[in-house]
Amino acid sequence: MVFKRLLGSLGVGGPTVDTVLDPGPVRPGGTLSGQVHLRGGGADFDVEQITLELVARVEAEHAEGESEGAVAFERFVVGGGFRLAEGEQLSVSFGVVLPWETPITELYGQGLGIVLGLRTELSVAGARDKGDLDPLAVAPLPVQEAILEALGQLGFGFRSADLEYGRIGGTGQRLPFYQELELTPAPQYAHAVNEIELTFLATASGMEVILEADKRTPYGAYSDHGGLGGSHTSHGDDPLARFTVSHEVAAHQDWTALVDGWVRELVEHRRDAYGQYGLQGHQYGQHGSSGPGMGTVVAAGAAGLAVGVVGGMVAAEVVDEVGDFFEGDDEGEEEEG
Repeated sequence: MVFKRLLGSLGVGGPTVDTVLDPGPVRPGGTLSGQVHLRGGGADFDVEQITLELVARVEAEHAEGESEGAVAFERFVVGGGFRLAEGEQLSVSFGVVLPWETPITELYGQGLGIVLGLRTELSVAGARDKGDLDPLAVAPLPVQEAILEALGQLGFGFRSADLEYGRIGGTGQRLPFYQELELTPAPQYAHAVNEIELTFLATASGMEVILEADKRTPYGAYSDHGGLGGSHTSHGDDPLARFTVSHEVAAHQDWTALVDGWVRELVEHRRDAYGQYGLQGHQYGQHGSSGPGMGTVVAAGAAGLAVGVVGGMVAAEVVDEVGDFFEGDDEGEEEEG
């Protein structure tokens, strides 16, 4: 879906902009390509700059509760310095590289409920306006997909996904927010934890995998914690562990055994201080038996992980939500910026 809008700051007769992305999702660290289509207005205009902006819907926790807002996390200048004649039609092709920490929005074609948008900004003769907004689809990296597939094979299910404003202490996080995937426990771990929270922090060379166990209290209720946010590495007694893997081993690792080892380590040491225990910070993926590649067979458990993601939400509804959310947030973001 493409959202078109007349550049209001330029008044009636101003140029219009329509950005069309190449079909298919892109991966973190991959190239996002497409074309910016311009149509001249009722007079000649000098186009100073065409800018693309990556924007995400992010949740923030504070003393009064939770709130949502749009956070711009990357900008690219893809053109400018030319005159757009009256009524002229012009297309500008672009190819920009997404940040490695760009959140994933879908798994096996199922939307996760994460809202990302690509906003096109046109600067013309000193005036500037957000001229076009498009939903952005991001698929997981092979390593991310392999880990999620392994969790599905182990019996974990998908509960929800969101973007949390803040930073995870002790990591190499670069963006001002992180993605948190909440998983229902596999049967063999249901006695110990209510859910596992998973965060990926990818780089060009590898990826940090952060796991947090929301443990069961003696009465079987959820423990009270505030997630991974802020500068802390854990909250209360909930353990948190960090592991590092490389991109090159996605097709050559027994991921089910490896991920099961991570979860066992997390659960068994859940009462260690601040979650700093066991295998945290170690390199994985350089050894271990050769297992099936992530692209061979998607097991029933992994498929269930994907199907249970949206709880009935249709991917198209998420697409519609992009425009509704960001259109209403422009004014607030301008003031904050």
